Amino acid sequence: MDRRTGREDPALIVIDMINTYDHEDAELLLPAARGIVPVLAALIDRARGADVPVIYVNDNFGLWRSHHGELVETALSGPHADLIEPIRPDDASLFVMKARHSIFYETPLSYLLWRLEVGHVVLTGQVTEQCVLYSALDAHIRHLEVTIPKDAVASIHAHLASAALEMMERNMGARIVSADEIDFAASARRRR
Repeated sequence: MDRRTGREDPALIVIDMINTYDHEDAELLLPAARGIVPVLAALIDRARGADVPVIYVNDNFGLWRSHHGELVETALSGPHADLIEPIRPDDASLFVMKARHSIFYETPLSYLLWRLEVGHVVLTGQVTEQCVLYSALDAHIRHLEVTIPKDAVASIHAHLASAALEMMERNMGARIVSADEIDFAASARRRR
């Protein structure tokens, strides 16, 4: 719940998963990404089924003239399309472009969450010890409730990811859970 406004509605945030994996450390990240895609796909389906907003926040691959559809198509035409197809944005999905690590840094995400009356963000995607960590901090300082499904975030370095999860829990009050512990249906019942 947003401690300032009392808003409880959740949003599922998918961080940097629309990806060509054509970057430094990609070979280290790919095994972890492969491991989370089935879990993330199921979580996305559950969120959609409960009418919880699914918001993709993604790097733009440095192509400032690109739009989200082009990013999705570029990733789907690459060698790792099997990681994109199961989690592909649908027509109801929202999409925010980012340029730096945090999903909030100079993006309209804060305003979008306010408009959607979201007080709770479920952060998924990659990279646990980088973008997920910085985004959790920025969500925390915006008084949003933060949940991290530990089996729906991918890391480059497992030991740093473990430390990042501990920091998010201890320093930011994030709930660290398994994806199957997230009950989007309960939030749908509260909205009725």
